[in-house]
Amino acid sequence: MNGIITGIGSYAPSRLLTNSDLEKIVDTSDEWIKSRTGISERHICNDGESTTDMAMGAARKALERAGRKPADIELILVATVTPDLRLPSASCVLQRKMGLVNAAAMDISAACAGFLNGLVVANAFIRSGHFRRVLVIGVEKLSSITNYADRTTCVLFGDGAGAAIVEASDENRGILSSFLKSDGRYGDLLWIPDGGSDRPLQSLNGTDKRVYIIMNGSEIYKHAVRMMGEASLKALDKAGLTGDDVTLLVPHQANMRIIESTAKRLGIPMEKVFVNIAKFGNTSSASVPMALDGAFEQGRIKRNDIILMTAFGGGLTWASVVLKW
Repeated sequence: MNGIITGIGSYAPSRLLTNSDLEKIVDTSDEWIKSRTGISERHICNDGESTTDMAMGAARKALERAGRKPADIELILVATVTPDLRLPSASCVLQRKMGLVNAAAMDISAACAGFLNGLVVANAFIRSGHFRRVLVIGVEKLSSITNYADRTTCVLFGDGAGAAIVEASDENRGILSSFLKSDGRYGDLLWIPDGGSDRPLQSLNGTDKRVYIIMNGSEIYKHAVRMMGEASLKALDKAGLTGDDVTLLVPHQANMRIIESTAKRLGIPMEKVFVNIAKFGNTSSASVPMALDGAFEQGRIKRNDIILMTAFGGGLTWASVVLKW
């Protein structure tokens, strides 16, 4: 048996934060943001809207497309670095909200590569025979950990969710191969220093608290281009394929320059790359599933297409998955 995606869905909050809005908050401009990132606007949670609220919106859509009910799901995997609570997990909170009563639940913390890690875990459980129907979600409320006084990071991030129903099948399609890798030596290139057990909030003075994303942008750029390319080539090789076989590349929507450089390294023309960064910005673990859903809704994916998904994020973590639709 192999894992196939039978339903996908995405959710973005209704509130928009445009480049023009950011011009009023920090020293930046629409032209500066677009030229360096490709982003025009991003969606931000409304007051009282949580990570699992967004996850629920994406999951309901995926369940409907798969023709499944909440009780059909046997495992919930939620990839996020912005859970509603430190305890319990986002997956357990989502389980309660949606009535996913027959499922085990666990969170995955792999930053922007989280959803792809979730797909690989789901496929492994399915191939082992342990579960047959898995809900995999990538969701982030990055507005909750973004410093809107830091113009180098606040222009990048948005909120959103993407979900997939992964089911066991003996059809000649589904997840063909994958590649996962991490390197914790570079964790401080993209991190939140304070708030964990090493530096708990209650032990810090107010002025010392660093509870927002801190990023070394130039170093992250260099690692992202190299590692997303490496992961993609290795996943393709494991599937016995090359860049020429790829119908559509769905990369993590972090930065337009990173997307273009990755496509160039793989020899994939930009007309075969799905890009939605202008409207959503970087949504971390939600980025790839939101893009996949966007490509599906635009009719850019059809049965038996070869889809290459790749992502890179804090940790450092990176991943690629080759999928036959």
